[in-house]
Amino acid sequence: MVFDTIILGSNPSAPAKNKMLFSINIIKKIKEIIFPFYKSKELKKIFSLMSKDVPKNKQVAMFVGGCVRNYLNNKKIDDIDIATILSPSEIKEKFKNSDIRIIDTGIEHGSLTLIYNKCKFEITTLRKDVKTDGRHAEILLTDSWLEDSNRRDITINSIYLDNRGKIYDPHSGVDDLKNNVVKFIGDPNVRIQEDYLRIIRFLRFAIQYDSSTDNLTVESLKLNLNKIKSLSKERVLSELLKILKLKNFDNILKHKNKKIIFSLIFPELKNIDSIAKLKKLKNLKISFDLMLAILLIDGSNNHEYFCHKYKTSKAINESLSLLFKIYEQKKLDTNYLKKNLNKSTYIHGKSVITKIAILEYFKKSNMSFLELQTLIDKIEKIRIPKFPFDGKYLMNKGLNEGKSIGIMLEKLEKNWIENNYSLSDKKINEIISKVKI
Repeated sequence: MVFDTIILGSNPSAPAKNKMLFSINIIKKIKEIIFPFYKSKELKKIFSLMSKDVPKNKQVAMFVGGCVRNYLNNKKIDDIDIATILSPSEIKEKFKNSDIRIIDTGIEHGSLTLIYNKCKFEITTLRKDVKTDGRHAEILLTDSWLEDSNRRDITINSIYLDNRGKIYDPHSGVDDLKNNVVKFIGDPNVRIQEDYLRIIRFLRFAIQYDSSTDNLTVESLKLNLNKIKSLSKERVLSELLKILKLKNFDNILKHKNKKIIFSLIFPELKNIDSIAKLKKLKNLKISFDLMLAILLIDGSNNHEYFCHKYKTSKAINESLSLLFKIYEQKKLDTNYLKKNLNKSTYIHGKSVITKIAILEYFKKSNMSFLELQTLIDKIEKIRIPKFPFDGKYLMNKGLNEGKSIGIMLEKLEKNWIENNYSLSDKKINEIISKVKI
């Protein structure tokens, strides 16, 4: 592991701040080297319990997957996956009388979740494939680390790390990780046909690591694209979510084949070229629903078809429908994000109108990032007043409790908004007199 290069800013007014940040980063890096994640007290206890009564020459468990890749790349470690020679029943027995809780999250696949001190650790027994059909795999549990590595899809996913910091790398994944190379283990066509979801997984990792792809792999990906139709929509949508969450999703535009494959898998995401603007928004968080809106909304019912096809959650469906509806209103009202910005923000809230502003940035080719930032700043500074009238107020004005109260409140609020959040008693009485029963 190496120290990241830290470049001090050239702003002469901020040298002290830059030096402080430099010192903080140096201290952080030193701590990461002296106290790596695998030396945490939680993991020490987990490995100690798992190793109890196991011969010392047996490697009982190792880390694998994203935590290993992030550790080797000096990146933040979130999810921790542990592979083990122990069966699920043996794991349960090991932790039976401890304060470590076990949840059966995927026991049919040999997987359990350990919860200790509010930390979650996914633990899976080593496996080997017996039979695959592109959607499901029949597996057998094994105690062979090589057999487990052979069933994994890409080389950088087959790097193991023990709790002493020693690497086991049967497929040279460390070198590939160092060089940002994403490649299948063995024959790409064979690996893809074991599970067609690997097409999208490969695409995700190739985008994440900005990896070029050899011709044989590209042809294998294209050859099997049609088989993605056989996969459950939930699995496909889950992988898409991970792709859209990538900080460097716009890397897809740098590689023609990646873009073509992505567009063939997800033809509804028509506005893929618009994400070229993402590079200027690195400090703005683009939520999943907003990213989908950017890629889907085109003035048609495209987003509705997508939601139906992939059985998206009610929350995503409603969010896309709302963004579509508001964006269509905005097209008819040229002052929606200008003179009527306060009104728009009051009705829908700052979060939604900020999303509309960002959507406008991606849809409007001549809108600059500076214009977007200015607009977002305006939205943030808007003071949203509280509607001052309620049912009790109207009843004191002589209205009977019931449906008329709700109708009247809507009329008052509409007039109150149109009158810049103000209504005189005279105007209120005038409105009430027209509806009063």
